[in-house]
Amino acid sequence: MLKLKAITKLLILFSSVILANVVTISPLVAQVNPSVSNKQQKELQGKKLYELLEQGKKYVDLDEYEQALSIYEYAASVEKENSKIFSGIGYLQALLGNYSEAADAYKKAIALEPDNSKFHYALGYILGNSGDNHQAASAYEQAIKLAPENVDNYLGLAVVLLRDGQYDRAIDIYHRIISLDSSNQKVKNILYTALLKQERYSEAIAFLEEEIVQAPQNAELKLQLAIVFLNQNNIEAGLQTLKSAAKLDPKNEVIYYKIATILKLQGDLDAALDFYQKAVKIKPDFVEAQVNLGNILLTQENYFKAIITYRRLTEITPENPTFHHNLGLALQGRGRNKDAILAYKKARVLYKQEGQTAKEEELTLLIERL
Repeated sequence: MLKLKAITKLLILFSSVILANVVTISPLVAQVNPSVSNKQQKELQGKKLYELLEQGKKYVDLDEYEQALSIYEYAASVEKENSKIFSGIGYLQALLGNYSEAADAYKKAIALEPDNSKFHYALGYILGNSGDNHQAASAYEQAIKLAPENVDNYLGLAVVLLRDGQYDRAIDIYHRIISLDSSNQKVKNILYTALLKQERYSEAIAFLEEEIVQAPQNAELKLQLAIVFLNQNNIEAGLQTLKSAAKLDPKNEVIYYKIATILKLQGDLDAALDFYQKAVKIKPDFVEAQVNLGNILLTQENYFKAIITYRRLTEITPENPTFHHNLGLALQGRGRNKDAILAYKKARVLYKQEGQTAKEEELTLLIERL
């Protein structure tokens, strides 16, 4: 499914834009030497603010965002009419995950510079990340009005429309983007997702098959096509398409996981086990694959490999009682009762913390029998 990029990839001009605009800022509201001329005062104050923001930029480069934020907030307190400073504050608050504060900062920047499309785009991005899709759409729409040729504005709008369940509107935006940039790859996911969500499977298949003709080596397209087939309950077509995708992208653990899951549902545990192992080999901390792998190994009474799998799971997610419970079962299956008791006791404590009384009592009985 379509996902937004990480917050650190925000398409927002930050420190360089701020510093480029410092030369035009108004004087700081600070006491100055009355013997110095107004022109000299302004030059001195502008230089001090420039140096202050340079220091903030250095903190940003070092990923020390809280220190940088303190500097920019101080700059904003004395330079209240500089929109770029407020946009910098918004950027930093977003990096820190403070979306409400980030949105407030960008709103202040917009109030000072309402015709800056990048500010509206950034506000839409932040509101979208905070779950306010409706307001995010409004921000993106304003960005589009100000910069109608910027494809990123349309992409942002399409994403929040998909999240908001407005699939027909998202498809309309898809066509607008294609009219601006027919080769844009990101937009293809918009149409695919919208069709899939509306269960318009035949249209989705036709679209993806056409794309595959244009890009026959694209494993992601085949993965998407397989997902549509599976949603149609066309299991065999989905499985064959996944296997074709795996040949194109043999390092893709998700493809192997999906193949394994289908095989498991079909009752072919040996084949499923093989593909889960391939997924785990590529990504050892792939929890879902490890869980299914462990379950099959327990079912097949392959306790030695089950122990290895569940020990790994308890390392990845140490607070999951089921992983400790199953580790105990595997250890008990190998006759390692003392180690099994330790695993059961750990699981029992965790079950108790979760309020799973029945499971807690079950383990108490298991421990007493050993």
